[in-house]
Amino acid sequence: MADPMIRVENLVKQFHVKAGPFGKKGVVHAVNGVTLTIWRGETVGLVGESGCGKSTLGRTILKVYEPDSGRIFCGGAEITNLDHKQMQPYRQRMQMIFQDPYASLNPRFTVGELIAEPMKIYRLCDAKERAERVQQLLETVGLKPDHIRRYPHEFSGGQRQRIGIARALALNPEFIVCDEPISALDVSIQAQIVNLLERIQAERGISYLFIAHDLTMVRHISRRIGVMYMGALVEVGDADEVCDHPLHPYTQVLMSAVPQPDPVAARRQKLILPEGEVPSPIDLPPGCPFSPRCLYATWQCRNEKPPLKDVGGRQVACHHAE
Repeated sequence: MADPMIRVENLVKQFHVKAGPFGKKGVVHAVNGVTLTIWRGETVGLVGESGCGKSTLGRTILKVYEPDSGRIFCGGAEITNLDHKQMQPYRQRMQMIFQDPYASLNPRFTVGELIAEPMKIYRLCDAKERAERVQQLLETVGLKPDHIRRYPHEFSGGQRQRIGIARALALNPEFIVCDEPISALDVSIQAQIVNLLERIQAERGISYLFIAHDLTMVRHISRRIGVMYMGALVEVGDADEVCDHPLHPYTQVLMSAVPQPDPVAARRQKLILPEGEVPSPIDLPPGCPFSPRCLYATWQCRNEKPPLKDVGGRQVACHHAE
């Protein structure tokens, strides 16, 4: 089998913070031992509630944040300990689309300058070739040629996100982290952006890590889905299987909250409400991170952290999944 596009093994990222009224030092376990593989041309969706570590995982894979431990592979080559200069060839291969199209574009640059800037930094082509490529990228993302001389404030949110996508494509990447690229957009525009990402993937064979809250949209675009809770993956599997037959209790909670457009199905749907409070990422429970809220937790769950094991063709971090 060919090498995966991206693979991370036991990835850990922590942040040292001061917490409490007396400024006591603590450690936020943002990414806590994640192992994940993304194959070439594949979209892996990543879901979970706010603060679970989704965006931190994406940034750590790209080495925007340096990992504290674990290993990162890009195209079969390990990049975990590479310095800034050694990472340059891999930065071209790995790009990011940001959540906020209003904050991620420099307001002092024109659209043409924004898209051409990565090519100038990496000296990919001369000025004439850059101008031609900028025009091609604008056409690819559905913008007009005369937009090249305008500034970001002259565009709507959806158009700005298209500019962000064009900028991410400027270096011909093989892997893109899509960090909630549709959450700040209107629903009708969200569908257009997702369709654009799918078309680009079909044409270029790019791999995506698609981070989002909208489970319906994640299911639509993803081949596989990973579910995160308190910095750890609790379930990874085929998108339809995870959504229709969730095995981990936390995944069941998430899926029970997805609105049903069919009124008959909506009446049959049972909302699962977890117990207790969300634990602090500074003081995680010793066993399963979901055990304080789980309806099925046992002594083993509260004291022994479950490994991510194979269950019925997917991976589940639950002692009782079968």
